[in-house]
Amino acid sequence: MSRHPSVKWAQRSDKLFITVQLPDAQDVKFKLEPEGKFIFSATSGVDKTPYEIELDLLDKVNVEESKAGIGSRNIQYIVKKAENKWWSRLIKQTGKPPVFLTVDWDKWIDEDEEFTSKGGAAPDMGDMGDMGFNFPDMGLGGGGFDGAIPEMDDDDENDTEDENVEEASSAEKEEVPPPASGEADMKKT
Repeated sequence: MSRHPSVKWAQRSDKLFITVQLPDAQDVKFKLEPEGKFIFSATSGVDKTPYEIELDLLDKVNVEESKAGIGSRNIQYIVKKAENKWWSRLIKQTGKPPVFLTVDWDKWIDEDEEFTSKGGAAPDMGDMGDMGFNFPDMGLGGGGFDGAIPEMDDDDENDTEDENVEEASSAEKEEVPPPASGEADMKKT
């Protein structure tokens, strides 16, 4: 009986990224059908444990423009979609996905962020039209500040005990301003 390796996936409007996590994979076989059938098999380890995956992808794919690369830790596939559109999920199966299938958050971007990730220009905030927002008039406390922005250490909650001790001892070591001249004369006598 074969096992299922861990599989991560992400997408763009025109392609899918499918990563099969299987260190030291041997005898790798991969089949991709235009209807969206993804079939993978390989062995791994000294005992050559067999691994298999068969997924029915949500939609059709372009087999000729899809690519595969085998690394020492994983096998990566870039699968070209037949139509440039975002899929609501990777596989046709509805409900909970198989336990071995997860989102690849390192490669994931949201549909509305795709154009900025491809190196395209980000939208100009000035071109958003008159949306009726006037932040100083909204009473959010952001208007009228014309002083220097104070430096803040907002991560005190995450400081370790050693960091807190260091901060306290460095605060004690800070120089105290010299006393007024009259007080200095009194201490010398």
